[in-house]
Amino acid sequence: MSVLSLSSGAVGGIVGGVIAGVILLIMLVVILATRYKKCPSDKVMVIYGRVGKSSDGTTRSAKCIHGGAAFIIPFIQGYSFLDLAPISIQIDLKNALSRQNIRIDVPSRFTVAISTEPGVMQNAAERLRSLPINEIQRLAEDIIFGQLRLIIATMDIEEINTNRDKFLDAVSLNVEGELKKIGLRLINVNVTDINDESGYIEALGKEAAAKARNDAKISVAEKDREGSIGEATANTEMRIKVANANSKAIEGENASKILISQSNAKLREAEADANRAAQSAEFIAEARANEEAYKAEQQAEIMRAKRERATLEADVLVNAEIQKQKAEIEAEAEAERIRRKAQGEADAAYAMRVAEAKGQLEILSKQAEGFGKIIAAAGGKSDDAVKMLIADKMTDLVSMQVEAIKNLKIDKVTVWDSMQNGKPTTANFLSGMLGAVPPLNELFKMNGMELPQYLGKVDDSAPPAPTEAADAAKKPAKKA
Repeated sequence: MSVLSLSSGAVGGIVGGVIAGVILLIMLVVILATRYKKCPSDKVMVIYGRVGKSSDGTTRSAKCIHGGAAFIIPFIQGYSFLDLAPISIQIDLKNALSRQNIRIDVPSRFTVAISTEPGVMQNAAERLRSLPINEIQRLAEDIIFGQLRLIIATMDIEEINTNRDKFLDAVSLNVEGELKKIGLRLINVNVTDINDESGYIEALGKEAAAKARNDAKISVAEKDREGSIGEATANTEMRIKVANANSKAIEGENASKILISQSNAKLREAEADANRAAQSAEFIAEARANEEAYKAEQQAEIMRAKRERATLEADVLVNAEIQKQKAEIEAEAEAERIRRKAQGEADAAYAMRVAEAKGQLEILSKQAEGFGKIIAAAGGKSDDAVKMLIADKMTDLVSMQVEAIKNLKIDKVTVWDSMQNGKPTTANFLSGMLGAVPPLNELFKMNGMELPQYLGKVDDSAPPAPTEAADAAKKPAKKA
């Protein structure tokens, strides 16, 4: 019984120890969780207490963390936060003495904040950790006032007024150097206006304004002058270019006109050459045509002479056959001449000649038929038939002899008749002229024919007896 109770007490002790251990563990975890602190991005966490030593072996007064987290050892370390929000400070600096001993007012606004630079952040932790914002602002204001007066005392009003960048650079350099000593950094400087009691800056402004107005007027005048000069130059260049372009255009037009004139001259020359060649060819062709026409006419004359001779033979011998050949020759000659002149007329003329030839052929055929009947009437003797035809043409042959002297023109003949041998010489003259006409026998011989026997025979071997008419014909007649 006692043993059992002992065992129960031992178990209870073990359970109690476990519970106590668990509680201690939970408490440890809670403590650790509550002492692990995270630093926001807009703050700087300052850990103070026993934070260790710096790199040079000296004991650090604080440890600054910007971003991240750190474990705060209980009972040994503590922590606090520095706000990184910008602080705007209005600085109304009045009666600041410049290097020219002229007092000026420089109202400005500065923007500062806790620096996150490691060394400067350490200064802020040491000097500004426990100060409220208004105390930090007042401290920074005192530093800025002092540095502004110092900078203005080293500069002329003209530099401050006209060279704002130099002034702001000097303010930033001096003021930020002093602010870093307390852990602040300068974010921005804005000088609103600069005034002085003596009106020097205002006079400078008026002078600058007047100078600016004069410079503007001069610039405007110069620009107007440059514009007028430029406009005149542009007009001159334009006129020159236009004149050059016009001259080039006129030159081109003249060159084109020259080329056109030369081309026209060559064209007229070629046309003249062509006309001359055509005229020459036409003259040559005309000359050849005339020559051919002359040759054709000559040939026609020759043929005409032959035709007349043949006609004469045909009238004497075989009139029917000769007339047929004459008609064909005349038709062919006429057709040839008409064909050279115009093919259409030649065809028509040829047709006409063919028709005439057919008519002549019909006539000659009829004549031949009649001549055949004459030969049949003469008992089949062609010589008797020819003699009958010659007898029928005797009157025409005598008329031909008379026609030989019919057209002799004697303008004026004066005859002194001496009455030789009791006969008038005028009668001898006329009988001599008649005697000069070839007799029928000679005429027949010239045409290759013989006078028929019933017309008489002529003795060709006996010389002709001289007659008084022949002697009188040999004597020249006296003309007035």
